[in-house]
Amino acid sequence: MQGVVKAEPVQGVRLSRDLSEPVPESGEVVVEVAATSVCGTDLELYEWSESAQGFDPKLPFVMGHECAGTVVAVGPGVDGVSVGDRVAAESHIFCGRCYLCRTGKAHNCERLRVLGITFDGAFAELVKLPASVCFRLPESISPEIGALFEPAGVAVHALQRAGSVAGCDVLVSGCGPIGLVVVQLALLFGASKVFAAEPNAFRRELAANLGAITLDPTEQSMDEVLQHMDGGHGVEVAFETSGARQALPWLLDAVARESRIVTVGHPGQPVPLDVAAYINKKGVVLTGVFGRRIWDTWEILSHLVVSGRLDLSWLITHRLDLAEFEKGMQLLRRGESGKIIVYPK
Repeated sequence: MQGVVKAEPVQGVRLSRDLSEPVPESGEVVVEVAATSVCGTDLELYEWSESAQGFDPKLPFVMGHECAGTVVAVGPGVDGVSVGDRVAAESHIFCGRCYLCRTGKAHNCERLRVLGITFDGAFAELVKLPASVCFRLPESISPEIGALFEPAGVAVHALQRAGSVAGCDVLVSGCGPIGLVVVQLALLFGASKVFAAEPNAFRRELAANLGAITLDPTEQSMDEVLQHMDGGHGVEVAFETSGARQALPWLLDAVARESRIVTVGHPGQPVPLDVAAYINKKGVVLTGVFGRRIWDTWEILSHLVVSGRLDLSWLITHRLDLAEFEKGMQLLRRGESGKIIVYPK
């Protein structure tokens, strides 16, 4: 079968057409991939950046961690997933036995493996998965939308960590796909206004189409930004989804006293933080998100999509064959896309 392989610790990948078809072992299934979605982390892996290396991937491996498809084979001991089931994959492969897994925090498992990074992924015709990370899709959800559940779930988790945003002014830094879904969810969950800070004009337009008040942090001073906000005191809730090293210090100045900041993006280098000035004296609550809560985030997202309250289809701006993977990397690098769907066949 064919698949996208990261084989060398340098920029680039290769399209292999002679990969062995996976065979499920105990507790595993094989899924015929119907649709996959390209993520900013895939670009980091492609570039072999410091951020990508921070995941400690073992070369070579098949990339791809956002996917949906149909189960075509089931290994021994699998219960609850059958051949013919349509599923999306949770990319955080958890052990189910450690303290964190036993206390409802499996997304941060002590023995965590990550699909498409430390476990062969879904940029291939077939992918082998533990049955435990398969989420059965409702009939009304297409594989394309199912492939978006993994990134959209990160946005849902970010709102969960933030607490209520009803009646709050909200600021989202970074309007990649996850940031855009955060904008959409914040408005859906009752934010009075949502400001979206993004230097890329294409992405700012997408945020504006959702109802956000858009800002260009490279062109507007902090005083100008604060003038947009009621009373000029800053916002009550902020989300950092860009991973840009300079974004968090900018947000710490933009938020009000006793506010909340949720970080989602992974900066490639450490970010300095003045604890006394911001955490203690300003009273900012700073928290982070890594993946999705398993499985309540998925259930919330599924209900929102099935009910029609949350539409994810607008996120898809490009559809490519697996052989066009390099084009997807170029689109991501230029910031000229929403979500890029890739079809393995």
